[in-house]
Amino acid sequence: MGRKLFYGAAAVALAAAAIYLNNTSLLAEHRPGKPVLLAHRGIAQRFDETDLKNDTCTASRMLPPKHDYLENTIRSMQAGFAAGADIVEIDVHPTTDGQFAVFHDWTLDCRTDGHGITREHAMADMKKLDIGYGYTADGGKSFPFRGRGIGMMPTLAQVLSTFPDRRFLINIKSRDPSEGEKLAGVLNGLSAARRAEIIVYGGDAPIDVIRQRVPDIKTASRQSLKGCLTGYIGYGWTGLLPDACKQRMMLVPINIAPWLWGWPDRFLNRMADAGTEVFVLGPYRGGEFSTGIDDPAQLARLPQNYAAGIWTNEIETIGRLLE
Repeated sequence: MGRKLFYGAAAVALAAAAIYLNNTSLLAEHRPGKPVLLAHRGIAQRFDETDLKNDTCTASRMLPPKHDYLENTIRSMQAGFAAGADIVEIDVHPTTDGQFAVFHDWTLDCRTDGHGITREHAMADMKKLDIGYGYTADGGKSFPFRGRGIGMMPTLAQVLSTFPDRRFLINIKSRDPSEGEKLAGVLNGLSAARRAEIIVYGGDAPIDVIRQRVPDIKTASRQSLKGCLTGYIGYGWTGLLPDACKQRMMLVPINIAPWLWGWPDRFLNRMADAGTEVFVLGPYRGGEFSTGIDDPAQLARLPQNYAAGIWTNEIETIGRLLE
């Protein structure tokens, strides 16, 4: 009986040692380089993030402004890149005249002097709107950007032509597969080298279409993010990756990252070998929203010499700290 227990314990110890050696980052090749900074919406006005819902009008709960940039504008993107962004995240909606508007909200009523569902308008009409109209930090007593955002809503074509050698993360704002078809047509009109500089994320249905029509584009969806994370936690110790982790963008909350097999370098190397780019977010606390890496304390939680992606809402702060 004693011998059986000894051999059983030895087998368990050997298995544990094998798992450790297969997953410890101490024996992994360190990733060279520096962090890849992703500026969410470029340089944007911040807002009170308490109890956010999908239809919350964030312009009406703007924090006191520290600058005059408006998200998803050419000027905001220029400032984001100048502040150190390697990638700028933008939001798109199809328009009734066959273009893509770069604008965050599902409706026009919150930020602009327009009304109705964004995708039910022509780009020619939305070009006339004031996208700074609805911003207020004092409950509607003053509107500091009103009248200053007329004509500033860009098209996706305008963004890509203005920044021909810059990287973008494009957010599809709907769950409509036809939007994936339309965006796939745009992406397939670009060179392979240009597509390599673009990532697309959004609803499961349009992203599935993008993956079918433009297989060389990195993508992410709710389904892929959940499938990659849970699958990797479940059996990533074997070195095998779920299909949801291949040729993707992976978002990892900073408080979840240390629990991933091989974090940081072995994990990052596995993802890179699978064609997947990893970006670390701020802490996940449950619910629909995660923060970015937005202040020195959150940045300090990253591993020393970290050289993968960082998602931030404060590129002007994080870019300066990493100079």
